[in-house]
Amino acid sequence: VQLQASGGGLVQAGGCLRLSCADSGRTFSSYSMGWFRQAPGKEREFVAAIAWSGYTGYAESVKGRFTISRDNAKNTGYLLMNSLKPEDTAVYYCAARKYASYSGSLNNYDYWGQGTEVTVSS
Repeated sequence: VQLQASGGGLVQAGGCLRLSCADSGRTFSSYSMGWFRQAPGKEREFVAAIAWSGYTGYAESVKGRFTISRDNAKNTGYLLMNSLKPEDTAVYYCAARKYASYSGSLNNYDYWGQGTEVTVSS
């Protein structure tokens, strides 16, 4: 598994972005996937995750605003972020683990992308 995150950028509050996580290893369908973020001076935190089955989970802070999805044919996962807030500013990382179920704990992920930066201006 080799993950490449992209799609970050600068956006105004209330705007939207779609992050992508591409797996060049072509084994994406065998993994559950998660998105995490790390704001300056803070620890990395869970954002959203999706299981093999497509079952999803979200942090309370993003529930109703963010949507995680995956396209196994394209070996790519996505994070659609709507109604962005300044507090969503962070480096966003995608991660994968070889289990059917997702996890909200970063320690349960085996592979990580390099991160993509999201800045939300007020």
